[in-house]
Amino acid sequence: MRAAECVVRDVTLEPFDVDRDAATLHAWLRDPASAFWQMTHLDADEVRAYARSVVDDAHQDAWLGRVDGVPTFYVETYDPARVLLTDVHQALPGDVGMHLLVAPPPAEPVHGLTSAVMAAVVRFLLVDRGAGRVVVEPDVRNERIAAKNAAAGFRVLRRVALPGKEALLSVCTLDAFLLSPLGRTS
Repeated sequence: MRAAECVVRDVTLEPFDVDRDAATLHAWLRDPASAFWQMTHLDADEVRAYARSVVDDAHQDAWLGRVDGVPTFYVETYDPARVLLTDVHQALPGDVGMHLLVAPPPAEPVHGLTSAVMAAVVRFLLVDRGAGRVVVEPDVRNERIAAKNAAAGFRVLRRVALPGKEALLSVCTLDAFLLSPLGRTS
C-alpha cells in the first residue's frame, strides 16, 4: 500500500472538549501506535477522567487538532516549572511543555501528515501563543518522534528519568524552528 501525498490545506487547534472529544481520544490511545503514551490499557471512563484532569488543571491545556476539518491529533501543553519536569528541568520564563498524539494512520496513510501537524503545533506554540521555548520529553526508545523533533528544530539537552520512562529532554526556540526543515516548509 502506497501512502497518499500530503495535501493539507488547513490545520487548526481548538480547546479540547471532554464531553465531545474523549471518545475519539480513547480510540486513538487504544491503538498500538500510541504505546509511548502508556495509556493503551485505559477504558473510556479512565480516558475521560484523565482528559478532565488536564483540562481542569490551571497549569495545563488540552487541544484537539483538525486537519481540513477532521479530528486528527491531540495536544497537551503545560507549564514545565509546575508540571512533570519540576525536578529535572530548569524552566525559563516562557517555556511551554508539549505532548503530541497524531491519530493512528488511516487505511491509506497520508505521506507528510505528521510533519505538517508537528510544524503547525510548534508554530502555534512559538508564534501564536508566544512561547519562548517548546519543551518535550519523549521516551528514548521512540525513534520516530526523535527524528520528527529534530526535523522541527528541537535540540536534545540530556536524558532524564521520568515516571515510566527514560526521556530525551529537548527544547525548540522560534529561531531553531524557522531554520529547521519543518519550519522552512510551514
